[in-house]
Amino acid sequence: MTRWPRATAPAWPVHAGVLAATVLAATSYALAGPHLRVVIFAMVTLVPVVTFAGALATGHLRGRPWIIATAGLVLLAGCMAFWSDWVPGHHFGRAEGRAADFGIASAHLLFLVGTAAALRRRGIGDLAGLLDAALFGVCVAGPAWAWLIAPRLTPTATTVGEMLALSDIAILAALISCLTRIGRRAAGARGPIGYLVLCSVATLGGHIAGTLTARHGSSAWTAIITMVAYLTIAAAAVHPAAPRITDPDGSAGQPSTQLPLLWIGAALCANPLIAMIQGLRGDDVASVVLPVCSMLAVPLVLLRLWQMSQLRRRAEATLAHHALHDELTGLRNRRHVVAEIDRALADLERCTLDEVTVILLDLDGFKPINDRFGHQAGDAVLRAVAARLTGAAGPDDVVGRLGGDEFLVLRRGPAPDDLPRLMTSLVGHPIEVGGARVQVGVSAGMAGALRGETIDRDILIGRADAAMYAEKAAHRRERDPVLR
Repeated sequence: MTRWPRATAPAWPVHAGVLAATVLAATSYALAGPHLRVVIFAMVTLVPVVTFAGALATGHLRGRPWIIATAGLVLLAGCMAFWSDWVPGHHFGRAEGRAADFGIASAHLLFLVGTAAALRRRGIGDLAGLLDAALFGVCVAGPAWAWLIAPRLTPTATTVGEMLALSDIAILAALISCLTRIGRRAAGARGPIGYLVLCSVATLGGHIAGTLTARHGSSAWTAIITMVAYLTIAAAAVHPAAPRITDPDGSAGQPSTQLPLLWIGAALCANPLIAMIQGLRGDDVASVVLPVCSMLAVPLVLLRLWQMSQLRRRAEATLAHHALHDELTGLRNRRHVVAEIDRALADLERCTLDEVTVILLDLDGFKPINDRFGHQAGDAVLRAVAARLTGAAGPDDVVGRLGGDEFLVLRRGPAPDDLPRLMTSLVGHPIEVGGARVQVGVSAGMAGALRGETIDRDILIGRADAAMYAEKAAHRRERDPVLR
C-alpha cells in the first residue's frame, strides 16, 4: 500500500500548511459573526478526523492504536457538532459539569489511550522516566489549578465540573511531560511528537483561556487556541516521520536522565500543602485539588514502586546468577561446583547417596587457537565446548568451568565407563570461528566414591586430576613418537 506522504518527503510543506491554516482559521473566526463562527469552528474540528482517516486509509499510519486515537477524534468532532456553541458560546473552561464536559473529556481520554499505545514502543525502555514525568505533570497541575484557574471560575461552576476540568488539565500536563521526554530520545520522530506536544499545550491553553475570559472578555481567544490544537494534531498524522512513532528506527537519541527524587517529592507535597493552606484559610476554591490529584498520582506512585521492585528483583536475580555461574560460558562456576561436591560427599557419608562421580576435563590445543585467532575466538571455542558438555551430561549432572580451559562434571550416582570418551568425542568435533574451522582435543579423568566412604573433596578431585593428566601424557606420546 502506498504511503502518503512518503517517509522520505520533506516536512516543510506540513509546517507551511499548519501555519497557513492557522492564520486563515484565526482571521476568519475573528472577522466572522456569531453564526459563522460556529461553522468555522466545526469545520476545523473535522480537519484532524480527515487527516487521520486518510493516513490510516493510505497506510501512512498503521495499527490499532491509531484507530483508537481516530475514534477519539470522531467522538470529539461529534460532541462539537452536537454542542456547536460550546466553545464559541463561552462554555469551555467554565467547569459547569454538563453533558458536553463528559463527552469532551471522554473523547480526550480515548484519544490519549490510542496515542499512549502508539508511543508504547518508544517508551518501553524508559518506563521509570515516563512514570516520573507523568507524576510530575499531575502534581504540577494542582498549584496551577489552585492559583490560576480556581479563583477565576464563575458561579456556574459545579464540583463535578471542577473535578472533570482538573482531571483533564492534570492528564494534559502529564502527557506534555511524557511527550517531551520521549521527544528528547526519539530523534527520528521528533517532528510528529513535537506536533503532539503543541496540540497538548494548545488544549491546555484553551482550558486556561476559557477560564480567564469567562467573567469578562470574548471567547475568541479560547476558540482560536483550541483550533490551533486541532490543526497541530492533524499535522502530526500527515508528517512524513509519523510512521516512526510506532516503528522506531533504532535511533534512541540522547539518553535522558531521570528526574531527581527531590523534585518528585516536592511535587507530591505540593497538592496536600495547598489543601492544608486552603483549609486553614477557610477557602474552598481548591477543595477538589487533593482528591483529584491524589486519584491520578497514587496509581502512578504504585506503578513506580512496582517498577522499582521489579528492577530490584531482577538485579538480585542477576547478582545471584553471577555469584554461581561462569560469566563467559554460563556454566556453574568454581564456587558452586565445589559446594555441590561437598554436599554430595556429605550425602555419601550419611548413606543417603550410593555413589558420586567426578569427571575433570582439560582442553588440548586451545592455546594455539587463542594465539592465532585472538581471545574472542578462544571465548567462542570455550562457549561451544560448554554447550557440548551440557548436551552430553545428564539432566541432574552439574557441569562447571573451574577456570581457563578446565571443566568439571559432577554426577550424583554411577557414570558409565565410556562417558569421558563420549564427552571427548563430542568436544573434538570442528568448531566454526570467524569463518574458520578449528578443533580442540580433550583429556578427561574420572574418579568416584561409594556409599559410606569418608573422602575429602580435594582427594576426589585429585584422583580425577591424576587420571586426566595420565590421559594427557598418553595423548602426547601418541603425537610424538620420540616419547613412546
